[in-house]
Amino acid sequence: MSEPAKIHVMRSQLGRVRGLGAARSGTQHWRAERLTAVALVPLTLWFVYAALHLMGLPRAAAAQWAANPINAALLAALVISTFHHGALGLQVVIEDYIHVERTRLGLLLLVKGAAALLALIGLFAVLKLAFTG
Repeated sequence: MSEPAKIHVMRSQLGRVRGLGAARSGTQHWRAERLTAVALVPLTLWFVYAALHLMGLPRAAAAQWAANPINAALLAALVISTFHHGALGLQVVIEDYIHVERTRLGLLLLVKGAAALLALIGLFAVLKLAFTG
């Protein structure tokens, strides 16, 4: 009797240990990128429209506009979506082009930390404008 043909599966050592293939985490990342991109289209159009109408008005008028709960919520959604989408995109670039594991991990941590910090600063600014207007 002859031996059955062996199927050779190319996986990284970590992938073999975890039992993960490319489709398990890559699909979720791809969907998150697309979801944030789709969310950013109407949010950005709304923001540009609002900014054009607020242009030239005093700060008090902008603060009163931002104090509206709907506007504050949409501004917060814009900030969160923007920084999350940016971090996702930079993660793909780093994973594709940085081949030294240590450098890649350091850059990924830096990008995620910077995105989180900048998003918090943006949210703080929105809340401050909305509540202290």
